[in-house]
Amino acid sequence: MTHHLRRLLAGAALFLTEFALVLLVGVLGVAGFLYISREVLDQDAAPFDEAAFRWTKAFFGAGRQPWVEAITFLASRNFIVPASLALIAWFLVLRRHRWYTLMVPVVALGGICLNLVLKNLYQRPRPLLPLTSASGLSFPSGHAMISACFYGLLIYLVYTHVRQQRWLRIALIGFLSLLILLIGATRVYLRVHYATDVLAGLLAGGTWLLMAIPLLRRLEKTVKKQFKHSPQLTEKQA
Repeated sequence: MTHHLRRLLAGAALFLTEFALVLLVGVLGVAGFLYISREVLDQDAAPFDEAAFRWTKAFFGAGRQPWVEAITFLASRNFIVPASLALIAWFLVLRRHRWYTLMVPVVALGGICLNLVLKNLYQRPRPLLPLTSASGLSFPSGHAMISACFYGLLIYLVYTHVRQQRWLRIALIGFLSLLILLIGATRVYLRVHYATDVLAGLLAGGTWLLMAIPLLRRLEKTVKKQFKHSPQLTEKQA
């Protein structure tokens, strides 16, 4: 077996493994989302949602609403849009990694569009007596989806780029994961979403992210491969 053939087989095996994992995660994510949505439509999730309201109130406590709103702000449009633009500028100007400048808006805009489609599909109103102002529909939670997409993408970037300092990589991944969960919990505490809205948003956002990243990576490799061979094709045609 030649070296070229071994590399080809190794690449094919890696691709099939990644595809199988992504497919498995995607199926589980979709199945979990559909299960929650069925519970919501059948009104079977009401006891769970009420218990979640009580738990988040006990967890965050009374009189800590400003701190909670500061956490939930980290997944708001007013924060995510400038943060995404700053991340794009970082990769475009300082890191000179243009493919990541494509990955950020694709993941973010795809998550936002998917959330709008799902909200209009399920038409679930928000909870009564919210502690802060909120408009629009409730299921699934837009903040939860956006946080899963944006901070999940940051987790991927940390995992792939922070290699030398293993402790720093673990700390950053742990912090970002905790932040995603806290943002979801604050939405329940503020009574602008039910817990099932948040869980569905996390599943939908995480599933979209885990499907978008491998597709964009495969597109990057394909385009780079074609670009690499294009000068040779031009010389032959000349």
